[in-house]
Amino acid sequence: MPYKLNRSSAAVPVLLAGLSLPAQGAEPLKTCFLYSNPIGESGWTYQHELARRALASSMADRITTKYVENVAEGPDAERVIRNFVQEGCKLIFTPSFGFMEPTIKVARQAPKVIFMNGTGYKTAPNVGAYNARYYEGRYLEGVLAGHVSKKGLAGYVSAFPIPEVLQGLNAFTLGMRSVNPNAQVKLIWVNAWYDPGKEREAANTLATLGVDLLTYDTSSVAVVTAGEEKGIPTVGYYSDMSRFGPKTNLTSVVQTWTGYYGKVIEDVLAGRWKSGQTVGGLKEGVIRMAPLNAAVPPEVRDKFAATEKEIAEGRLHPFAGPIFDQAGKQRVAAGQVLGAAELDKMNFLVNGVDGTPPK
Repeated sequence: MPYKLNRSSAAVPVLLAGLSLPAQGAEPLKTCFLYSNPIGESGWTYQHELARRALASSMADRITTKYVENVAEGPDAERVIRNFVQEGCKLIFTPSFGFMEPTIKVARQAPKVIFMNGTGYKTAPNVGAYNARYYEGRYLEGVLAGHVSKKGLAGYVSAFPIPEVLQGLNAFTLGMRSVNPNAQVKLIWVNAWYDPGKEREAANTLATLGVDLLTYDTSSVAVVTAGEEKGIPTVGYYSDMSRFGPKTNLTSVVQTWTGYYGKVIEDVLAGRWKSGQTVGGLKEGVIRMAPLNAAVPPEVRDKFAATEKEIAEGRLHPFAGPIFDQAGKQRVAAGQVLGAAELDKMNFLVNGVDGTPPK
């Protein structure tokens, strides 16, 4: 189906006439990707890499691609981005919030190169930003957790308290409490996007605290495999995690970037690319839910499907009020919905999260 993302109202797009590149008939568009983690077999980087591979094949006559994986945010990222420019990359994707500043910095000095930063929010004449409403899928996972958790107690292994992560954590909690108003989500920060050892340790700690469902926003398979070993249900993130937890993984929020990246490349090749911030979700197909595990009861499947349809059609917003934070302060009034600008700056945990709030 046609691939279209909605422009975020949080952004102040720099809408220019299409940024022109040299005619592409002479040579393929060199398109480069910078990854913060190892590619591995699942997770954040893996999903972006699947898109690169698919497009490198389907558009082989018009583009060439290159990637560098496992690059630390900060000076290392800036160095690799500069190398991309020096090597002739004309379109550079940097899918990490921590790559935003290095991307903006290098872009100022390479005005003829187009940059696309994933999960960031800053734009420039030759820099676009893109993200997804991951929180839609996380809310759905929370709804599922609310139905299957007998104790009403879930465990959440989380990376860093940036807005995108807080959106997902809060949406999961709100979804769970939409089914069980007394549900609690025990939170452990691991301060890493990818650290299987820390992730497993956190999952094991949460298990000893009595949770009967586990989830996470980190990038390894550690939480899912820990749940499988202990017989604790899990809901996954980034990739379809069912092969790592065939008995206990109930579903996952799956990111699908091929359509979006293909659209950006087509726009660049056609000379119609414009800077701005774009955001997509269930409706646009940027995220989808993996098939439910056979262990999920039919009545729960029906409720899950109905909620998914409501969100995709815009009839249900995960951050519709009233919403209160951990301290009991009202953050969203009844009848109101948290807007894109507020979501991009989220810095609180909702009531129901048992863990240290961001500082």
